[in-house]
Amino acid sequence: MSIQWFPGHMHKARLQIKEAQPRVDLFVEILDARIPFSSQNPLLTELRGNKPCVKVLNKSDLADPELTKTWLDYFNREEGIKAVAVTTTEAKQIRRLGDICVDMCAAKQAAGKIITGMIVGIPNVGKSSIINLLAGRKVARTGNEPAVTKGQQRIKVDDGFVLLDTPGVMWPNVENRNSGYRLAVTGAIKETAMDYPDVANFLAGFLLEHFPDALMARYEFDEMPEHALQVLDMLGKKRGCLRKGGIIDYDRVSSIFVNELKAAKFGRLTLETPELMEAELAALKIQQGKTPRTAAAKKKKKKSQQRDRAAKKKFKRRK
Repeated sequence: MSIQWFPGHMHKARLQIKEAQPRVDLFVEILDARIPFSSQNPLLTELRGNKPCVKVLNKSDLADPELTKTWLDYFNREEGIKAVAVTTTEAKQIRRLGDICVDMCAAKQAAGKIITGMIVGIPNVGKSSIINLLAGRKVARTGNEPAVTKGQQRIKVDDGFVLLDTPGVMWPNVENRNSGYRLAVTGAIKETAMDYPDVANFLAGFLLEHFPDALMARYEFDEMPEHALQVLDMLGKKRGCLRKGGIIDYDRVSSIFVNELKAAKFGRLTLETPELMEAELAALKIQQGKTPRTAAAKKKKKKSQQRDRAAKKKFKRRK
């Protein structure tokens, strides 16, 4: 599925981030612990430059704890990055984020200057809830719909630390189709910008391949489905999502299926690993023709082109 959800307020927010960047000491990027890679915004990485960054894997209570540790190790290998896992159900975890931010700007703190951070992230990763817990009061609107925050605001965390809040920002085009699907099933994409049956078909195939036990435990099918469409067919019959003549109502069953994943009805699942993302990105580069060709491949292509030219010349002579 190609995700292209970039409403006007997101474009405005991107410009605000770019304008404020020189005045910011560090960035706090909120990620979804279930999709730590896909919930990163490449535009934010570009806008951040070489400023230090705290990567916060939120909703860690919904993710696989072992894979969360794997992702923390992965991010912490990057220079200037400090990765931590939190959940908004544990207020103490959130409040420690302020200390981590201050420690990353120790020189400015020692000079008695106020540290300015900017908190960023894609829609619906829990950014506003984290801000409210950091500030110790309700200063940001929260909700379970993406793109709740629409404007920038300045929030005082304590006497030496302030945060600039920005709306959740997507990027104009999600090139990796699978990342687009994972963003959709975890709630980062507005419902009006996604096709439920298409997303449900991806999710069914993904669970069959990677989490068949979780799928069977949730729905107790009499037999293991063989393919994605069969998952939706069996679930549709089980949940009574039928039209006249016993035809499956795919819109209805797909909505149920995807929303149960959002609600963590399948248990604590992480939908990507560093190895999976590296494989998908490598495949994307090949698809886009960005992978350097080997000498043998170049030679083979050259011979093929020579044969094509020779064939065209021969065809012209016959004419």
